[in-house]
Amino acid sequence: MVSARRPETRWVTRLIPFVLLGCLVFSTYAFVKHICTDFFIHSRHEFRAAIALLVVYFLFLVLMLLTYFRLFLVIQFNPGVLPLGPLAVEQRAKQKEERRKSGMCVRLREGDLEAHQYDIYSWPDPKPDSPGLEAFYSKDVFVCHTDGWPRWCSSCYNWKQDRAHHCSELNRCVKKMDHYCPWVGGIVGENSFKFFFQFTFYTTLYCVVGIVSAAFNVHTLIMSGAGVDGVVIGLLGVTAFFGLFAFSMTATSARYICLNLTNVDYLKAKTLVHQVAIRVPRGTPPSIGRIASGLDYQVITYPLSRPKPEATEPSPQSSGRTVIDEPVSPRDLLATRTFAIVRTEKGENPWDLGVYGNWKSVMGNNIIDWLLPFNPSPCESAETNESFYQMGPLYQQLRSRYNLPEIPASEKGGVELDELEKQREHRGGGTRTRSSR
Repeated sequence: MVSARRPETRWVTRLIPFVLLGCLVFSTYAFVKHICTDFFIHSRHEFRAAIALLVVYFLFLVLMLLTYFRLFLVIQFNPGVLPLGPLAVEQRAKQKEERRKSGMCVRLREGDLEAHQYDIYSWPDPKPDSPGLEAFYSKDVFVCHTDGWPRWCSSCYNWKQDRAHHCSELNRCVKKMDHYCPWVGGIVGENSFKFFFQFTFYTTLYCVVGIVSAAFNVHTLIMSGAGVDGVVIGLLGVTAFFGLFAFSMTATSARYICLNLTNVDYLKAKTLVHQVAIRVPRGTPPSIGRIASGLDYQVITYPLSRPKPEATEPSPQSSGRTVIDEPVSPRDLLATRTFAIVRTEKGENPWDLGVYGNWKSVMGNNIIDWLLPFNPSPCESAETNESFYQMGPLYQQLRSRYNLPEIPASEKGGVELDELEKQREHRGGGTRTRSSR
């Protein structure tokens, strides 16, 4: 379980469910007793109307509670945070022990570059075999910096996979982070965004039933000259407040789903330019000065060459990304991959699958998944050998735009493994049983 760093945020997050429960109990009492029983049954003698309203009210109430509990449990026990780097685990354990001994709250200054300027771990790990780096260059495409290295989190001391962002409230990187919401217990991201949308959607419908019923009650009593029921006015105020808030969140979330963006993405969507590493045949040279269109690209080859034993470690002030070439064995040569470093235009979204495709990637493949909070979002299991998330048409457009050569069959994953297996068998002097791939 991952909790917020700041004590005030943790307390607000813990108290809000009780506030919501109190509002829910009051609303249910007001609706059942003062509107359905007193107004429709006793005053107007409209028994069928009262039963119909009760059915609709409790239907949306159950759906709202079901989605809320599903959302809350996911946020508490599977929020979609990325693992910490080994050095971050060690450092945070030391900080925790220091706080325990001193009784003082020592906090990292998030976003303060001066706080990290003498901390070597704040800079990208320069080691060619850095933990987690292989997860990127084993793909065919990933988001990177201009030098071809993946993005680095200076707080988690780890490589950030595509579409992950660092949450200052949790002090952790979160997959497809949208926002931190104390109303639902924590961070809304890849694992919980579907349930968040369903919760706000059913909350909106629940509040609409309360607003319409309360407004009709107030209007009827005023027109008949009778006194207005204060409890019903309270119901109207509560449902109007939460209904407006829930509707705005539902509309915003639906827009993000259809665009395949998150709140973090949307804030810079129109100006953001993605640097993308796209796999090309081994040995492909950079295109500087060779492409008539002017769309040049650099290349990088993984695994990176190891520095010579006498080479010194880079200083924290350096980029730490210069490696010294040394001879590569034939076996390692087969495992190498070359990537062209290209860039998108402003506002282009590499993961845009079209409105319907974007919707299904978050909400599921059928209407049952769209309406009920049982199955997780498909984007949780979208990672493939090609990319961390399914790429849209822009991926192939970038290959064509930069005139990138296609991967030959001899470099496809299965052929590479076959060649490596043959080399192992040859060196072993006999035939070996091959493990399944």
